[in-house]
Amino acid sequence: MAADSDFNGRWDIKVRNEPRSRVWWLGVQGAGTPNIKGTFVGAPGGDCDVIPKISVRNGQLEWRFQKAYRRGGATAEGVYKAKIIDGKLVGSLEVDGVPDASRTFEGVRAPAVPDKDDGSWKKGKPVELFNGKDLANWKAMIKNVPLGWTVEDGITSNKAGANNLVSDEKFWNFELHAEIRLGKDSNAGIGLRGRYEVQVLDDYGKPADTHGNGALYSRILPTSNASKAPGEWQTYDIRLIGRTVTVVLNGVKVIDRKEIEGLTAMAHDADEALPGPISIQGDHGAVEFRKLTVTPLEKAAGKK
Repeated sequence: MAADSDFNGRWDIKVRNEPRSRVWWLGVQGAGTPNIKGTFVGAPGGDCDVIPKISVRNGQLEWRFQKAYRRGGATAEGVYKAKIIDGKLVGSLEVDGVPDASRTFEGVRAPAVPDKDDGSWKKGKPVELFNGKDLANWKAMIKNVPLGWTVEDGITSNKAGANNLVSDEKFWNFELHAEIRLGKDSNAGIGLRGRYEVQVLDDYGKPADTHGNGALYSRILPTSNASKAPGEWQTYDIRLIGRTVTVVLNGVKVIDRKEIEGLTAMAHDADEALPGPISIQGDHGAVEFRKLTVTPLEKAAGKK
């Protein structure tokens, strides 16, 4: 049987039969002491939530939430239980009165990612993810749901409730330049390696927020709100090296080499040690893009 303290750490979690292809994340501290604490990113909701009830008993970790486990439904209690089996976090979710929300899951410890944005990287050959004509080299994130995107005059736009887009090509360290236009009160996101979401939001004139435009969603607060008004083209210049992220929104650096603690709600690729795709959220409000350029970053000669 695993020791209580073995639950401590960060866990990347794959979920069986997850209808939206999402993966989860769990952080545990203080297991094996009276001061156990936890944070969780997973269904339902999109925040990095502090777990209100968490404990370890007889080799089993248990945490609970009161949430609406069905969209638009009533609040119910979700009970997550997990054990460590062969080094993996193996468990289940059961929701009182909502049997179709039940899930089983398996997590692995989040890997160490040593790469840092330390001046030792050079730019490779840029890759244009959008060819201006069609959505070749893109696929749907959610199975059995229509794509819901069209291309006209060099601009890609979504329909209400569209699927999320996932690039066929995967990347490790890179710079991404995106040009995006939002409708009023619209909401979208850019998934880095399919794991870490930079929020795309119409919040012009509002205070900076961890859920605001240019934020690392629910994790890193922008230093300012550099949003333009809805209907204007906005630029996102994002640099990701290891878990170190920099975001320049409309020419203003709003996140400067901050460390990402773990996956965000948009995550659909849990293998943090491997290259991952670029993903674009389309299942909320109106969003258009005309430019998505990824420039891979490689170690400069003579650098370690």
